[in-house]
Amino acid sequence: MTETLSITVLPGEEANDAILRAKAAERMNISAADITGLIVKKKSIDARKGRVKIHLACQVWVGEKPALEETAAWTPKWKKADGSRTVAIVGSGPAGLFAALRLLEDGIKPIIVERGAPTPERKQDIADITRTQTVKPDSNYCFGEGGAGTFSDGKLYTRSNKRGDPSRILAIFHHHGAQKEILTDAHPHIGTDRLPAVINAIRETIVSLGGEFLFHTACTGFIEEDGKIRGIRVDDGKQEIRSDAVILAGGHSSRDLYRLIAQMRPEGALEAKAFAMGVRVEHPREIIDRIQYHGRDRGTELPAAEYRLTAQAGERGVYSFCMCPGGLIVPSATSDDEIVVNGMSPSGRNSRWSNSAVVVEIRTEDIPEDFREKDQLGGLRFQEWLEKETKKHGDGQKAPAQRLEDFLAKRESKTLPESSYSPGLVPSRLDLWLPWHIGERLKEGFRQFGASMRGFICPEALLVASETRTSSPVRILRNPETLESEALPGLWPAGEGSGYAGGIVSSAMDGEKCAAAIAARLQASAAGSAR
Repeated sequence: MTETLSITVLPGEEANDAILRAKAAERMNISAADITGLIVKKKSIDARKGRVKIHLACQVWVGEKPALEETAAWTPKWKKADGSRTVAIVGSGPAGLFAALRLLEDGIKPIIVERGAPTPERKQDIADITRTQTVKPDSNYCFGEGGAGTFSDGKLYTRSNKRGDPSRILAIFHHHGAQKEILTDAHPHIGTDRLPAVINAIRETIVSLGGEFLFHTACTGFIEEDGKIRGIRVDDGKQEIRSDAVILAGGHSSRDLYRLIAQMRPEGALEAKAFAMGVRVEHPREIIDRIQYHGRDRGTELPAAEYRLTAQAGERGVYSFCMCPGGLIVPSATSDDEIVVNGMSPSGRNSRWSNSAVVVEIRTEDIPEDFREKDQLGGLRFQEWLEKETKKHGDGQKAPAQRLEDFLAKRESKTLPESSYSPGLVPSRLDLWLPWHIGERLKEGFRQFGASMRGFICPEALLVASETRTSSPVRILRNPETLESEALPGLWPAGEGSGYAGGIVSSAMDGEKCAAAIAARLQASAAGSAR
């Protein structure tokens, strides 16, 4: 027989097979010798109630050998593409890459068009942001091979199970070199130091099977014939790439694509949606570890501590987002006239700091009238405005910052603590220039956080502005069944830029789902032609 059990152990015991078998046997009221197999399916840390524990979901076999399919590694089912059917994919982020892999399961050739650079070149362009205080508009933390996640963390945690199987996505990452721990950790994480090599391996798989990548190539238009998208135009229309379908996976920072669609179809193609903006809050890692582990020295047995905080302020949510334990704050602007911050962690999560976005929910009615026009892009314009306003209070890519205690007390920070943000900081009264409905709600949210997480508000806590790109303020409408745009037939919006996903795993699942829909359509069309 086989049974799934939840087993609780102390830190350091989770890899001890003898302890796990003994605890499983006790739970099942049998002898440990009767257990013929045990594997850990999922692992999570519980630091509540003053004592740190590890919860394990285990598959246990008694009196029989573990089934091969339960223990075998995931195996790919990709096929060599012959080029008779092609799909153009705009963007090489997780939605684009996993869509390409899914197409290859049916032997369909993906042509991935990426405005940015491959990872080695992109890495240098990112380093230059700190060195020269300038941003290349098509090669930065947001744009380039692998998308925004490649150089800004590699978190693989999602609460969404509607778009596909998260374990399949994790298995594909592991197949391409990600550490095996991502298969069992409750909050899996690759790390920005490892993810570029994984992304390169995925590209090599796609190319080896007949797929194609075009870097430094921006989609600037669509080929539209007989009311249907038949491919894309690139390089300001100088080149055409014809295809059987187009997957639009440009990411939430591809504002030019939103404007292109709004121009092509003023009605019925886009809708405004809620999003969030705010700041990054940074603490010395030791402070967060001490709070979350109740004063315990985490040593080598426990990872850098995480937190997730939520509050309500003025009927709007205020919450932490993309928490980066043992991480860094990074510059994520896509233009020299703006400042945007984000967070990331290396695989070891061993920097001296921990940071998180703390953002305020922004509904469409919260967008100031000045940014509203006769389209659905008001939130995008508001987002752009705040990024440019942040730039006015910074210097180059040096970001405006204020101590959390000073922000709450409405006073100047005469000095700033040391920070992980490598371009540098400029002292600034964030409490004076952040839009009131963001600033005031942040203050209320922080006060609630301080009450629930004692020590969170402290002299070392630092706010860095502005965190603006938590999600897209625009959704590209699509049919809920076919996932195809009804306003632009032949176009499948996917990933974060579509407005239907958020994060690496949900974007990857969304890309797969769009690719599967296209493959089914092409197969049905081929079957119809054969008859």
